[in-house]
Amino acid sequence: MSIENLFSLSGKTAVVIGGTGELCGAMSVAMAKAGAEVVVVGRSEQKAKSKLEAIEAAGGSGYFVPVDVSARESLESLLATVLERSGKVDVLVNGAGVNSATPFLDVPEDEYDRIFETNAKAVFVTCQVFGKYFIENNLKASIINVGSMSGVIPLSRVFTYSMTKAAVHNISKNLAREWATQGVRVNTLVPGFFPAEQNRKVLTPERVGQIMGHTPMQRFGDSNELDGATLLLASDAGSFMTGTEIVVDGGYACMTI
Repeated sequence: MSIENLFSLSGKTAVVIGGTGELCGAMSVAMAKAGAEVVVVGRSEQKAKSKLEAIEAAGGSGYFVPVDVSARESLESLLATVLERSGKVDVLVNGAGVNSATPFLDVPEDEYDRIFETNAKAVFVTCQVFGKYFIENNLKASIINVGSMSGVIPLSRVFTYSMTKAAVHNISKNLAREWATQGVRVNTLVPGFFPAEQNRKVLTPERVGQIMGHTPMQRFGDSNELDGATLLLASDAGSFMTGTEIVVDGGYACMTI
């Protein structure tokens, strides 16, 4: 098999939850370039429009499905819509996420519930909905859950977010073990610091200085620098990979003093 074919997603359908955002939007374009039909999933049709335009400009194809990730029935409807329009699902990306910099002692329960539902519970329920479909139909599939450095190394000021991402890392490993003999691979893609809508509010000059002091490459990541890891996990190139964490962080995780 040629290298091009090894990383090819030709003939596959990828569902990208959070695809209207910056990082998962870039992941959507990468998979479209590799030949996948990409289903961009989110709340905002307006935000999806720019992602679909980028997919089309890259020579790919895709469409938007609106979803409320906090509602099981909405996720079940998503699967039904994709099966009706595309006939199958081969790749699932769980990348919806919200954040907050509220000090720990001031975090209200409604904020905690909102972040937990979006970042953790939604992954749990989506994996149930799509995992049942994959297993009952004996399908080879790849689930890519988007984690965070805060799920690996405790970060200050984002307490609830960090808890939810640690949960994402944990369930990914558990499902990888559970489904390994059934053809469903589950891995975690772990971005380092990439400026995006959900974290710009906490990127004060002081915070940026702290991040750069802990990042050997001395810069933020660019969203297209997730392309390689995305295609590795989504394609046959990663066929023996499950339960792993692919870290793309400019060296952040290896920095101590």
